[in-house]
Amino acid sequence: MSILNHQIDVSFKEQVEWWKAVIDSINDGILVIDQEGIVRLINPEYTRITGVTSDILGKPLREYRPGAQLPDTLEDRKCRVGVYRKTKDREYLVDMAPIIVNNQVIGAVSVCKSLTEVHRLSQELKKQNEKLKQLERKMDSMYEAKYTFDQIIGKEAGLKGVVTVARKVADSNLPILITGESGTGKELFSQAIHNASSRNGRPFIPVNCAAIPAELLESELFGYGEGAFTGAKKGGKAGLFEMANYGTLFLDEIGDMSYDLQAKLLRVLQERKIRRVGETIDRDIDVRVIAATHRDLQHLVHKNRFREDLFYRLNVIRLQVPSLRERREDIPRLIDSFLQSAYSTYTIEEQTLKFLYCYEWPGNVRELKNVIDYATCIAEGTEITLHDLPESMIKQGAELFQQQPNRSLQGVMEDTERRLIQETINYFGTGIEDKKKAAKSLGISLATLYNKIKKYNIGS
Repeated sequence: MSILNHQIDVSFKEQVEWWKAVIDSINDGILVIDQEGIVRLINPEYTRITGVTSDILGKPLREYRPGAQLPDTLEDRKCRVGVYRKTKDREYLVDMAPIIVNNQVIGAVSVCKSLTEVHRLSQELKKQNEKLKQLERKMDSMYEAKYTFDQIIGKEAGLKGVVTVARKVADSNLPILITGESGTGKELFSQAIHNASSRNGRPFIPVNCAAIPAELLESELFGYGEGAFTGAKKGGKAGLFEMANYGTLFLDEIGDMSYDLQAKLLRVLQERKIRRVGETIDRDIDVRVIAATHRDLQHLVHKNRFREDLFYRLNVIRLQVPSLRERREDIPRLIDSFLQSAYSTYTIEEQTLKFLYCYEWPGNVRELKNVIDYATCIAEGTEITLHDLPESMIKQGAELFQQQPNRSLQGVMEDTERRLIQETINYFGTGIEDKKKAAKSLGISLATLYNKIKKYNIGS
């Protein structure tokens, strides 16, 4: 019998030691009193946070700490949460609760956390919330068209004609093909078309076909079913077509899409159904497709690099966005717009404006915006001068600019326009049909072309 009692006693001691080790390993401070208010347990973390040492064990808590509220918890059985305590240079928060067994209060426990730790956790939570908000803002910006036709800057002879056509076709469901050099504003047009349509409250989802590897683009566009490939998410994933349902999908750089994927896109445009990768069922969709490219799709068709049937399916409505070289008269207005929207205190000297007018602008409006951003950062005052432009740009544009050293800005503009019209006529020819092509290339009417030929006395 004594052996059995000894075994039971050892087992109980082991349990006590085990629970003490558990409490000592907890990162919060813990203090326990019995039903008489005597301190029975504190862990090292409690000492670190409050400064109270193990000397308090076996003593009445209230005698040792007159302001302690834990004995009140014994009496009223109420939990206390987030009680602020400060002793000397220590600040901490305390949670208190009664210990109840068989509906009898046999003690109470106090759990405390240093305000330094609370502050750290609060800051970490704040950072995570900010990251979440940034992600939400990024997602919103991805799926929201921001620009309207009113924000497209261009005079009647150049960009306005394209805007007029775009406004007329905005509310149709027909596919649109936007062509033009990189940086001319093709996505800006696509967003304006979306916002002018009845789909403007629905998603606008842009995807750059050249930026996504060919082997991934199909699953990005059409989604995939569960188990479609190694690493596929459980339950599958919706593609961009499904995400754009009842809205607009903008397929930028469509000329870079693989030939095989072009056939699947054609089927979607014809049937208005998509099939996720790895699935056999079709899903109905209602998506307006706007495609864009800087490539000559007809040339790619002749080279068997772009499907002819898809080209004609996309080319129902064609919008050709002119390059900045073809609408130099818009340069001053574009610069004013950039400066007013972000750099309202800056101006630009006329000599610099003349230079910008002569420059060839291979990067188009995007390059112009980047140059203005750069110049405002470099400028010592509030007036942008030639010295504030990128050095590489000065070298490229110097030859043309040096030919116009003392001309007014209007004179430079007219000389540039004269040269452009002459070069265009030389390229297309002097016949009536040739001039129609030249006028279309310049973004002006045939009558306007004849007026300018007469104005500049251009031989034809």
